[in-house]
Amino acid sequence: MPDWLALFKEHGAVLEGHFLLSSGLHSPRYVQCARVLMDPGLATRLGAELARALEAVLGAARPAAVVAPALGGVIVAHEVARALGSRALFTERENGVMTLRRGFTLDPGENVVVVEDAITTGKSTREAIDAVVSRQGRAVAVGSLVDRSVGAVDLGVPRRSLLRIEVPTWDAAACPLCAGGSRPEKPGSRR
Repeated sequence: MPDWLALFKEHGAVLEGHFLLSSGLHSPRYVQCARVLMDPGLATRLGAELARALEAVLGAARPAAVVAPALGGVIVAHEVARALGSRALFTERENGVMTLRRGFTLDPGENVVVVEDAITTGKSTREAIDAVVSRQGRAVAVGSLVDRSVGAVDLGVPRRSLLRIEVPTWDAAACPLCAGGSRPEKPGSRR
């Protein structure tokens, strides 16, 4: 098994400092998956490895589509879908609600895998699952390149990640970095 943490560090994707995560939590470490995904060959390799990990839990439930929340999961969805022989779709916010747009459709009961670049609280992933269900699709598994929750987030379906990394997080009011006078930077995609 590859040393994913070493690979992410080698590509400058593991950042140290004071960060405001998409979840609203603060953290001293951030994994910027875009730094590894900017290499097309590496993105293809990561997608194939994640697809292989997902196949172990999918069994006969082959997905017709792989769906990810924009923006961070778009390349992940594309590469996982390539490896699984599925369609690659992504969700976007419309009036504050994550939805499939751009003519993307799902057939009723169609098996779907939802993927992300990184999961911390699972909020974006849950929103993508809700978008799939609202279109009568069936979310059968979740995958991510990075799991910052170390498996703690339950999304109601089997879940696989390439890299599990324990990253301390705090609410802003309890953040020791803020208490020390530091201001967080926001490197994620949700503004």
